[in-house]
Amino acid sequence: QVPFVESGGGLVQAGGSLRLSCAASGSTFSIYVMAWYRQAPGKQRELVATITSGGDTIYADFVKGRFTISRDNAKNTVYLQMNMLKPEDTAVYYCNALQQAWSPTSWGQGTQVTVSS
Repeated sequence: QVPFVESGGGLVQAGGSLRLSCAASGSTFSIYVMAWYRQAPGKQRELVATITSGGDTIYADFVKGRFTISRDNAKNTVYLQMNMLKPEDTAVYYCNALQQAWSPTSWGQGTQVTVSS
């Protein structure tokens, strides 16, 4: 399993922006389909966006037009640019590779995003 480390979370007012980063170690990062997930208090983890090694992206309906996922394979890093944030975006955000997301031990600590109204 490849460990991922998320960063960039924080407290922001509604309508604001944040950019999350997710760094990986190892030389196989570029082959993974990467994804951002989030988990709000009392709710199940949900998929936010995915990006293939070639840069094809898919977004959940609730973030379309507001969030952008991208990756830099040379830096082993995937990003999530979050604009027009809403209080309902408040959650712990995680990144993972789809290929290993089935494993409970593959998840990192995540990064907390809090959006105030």
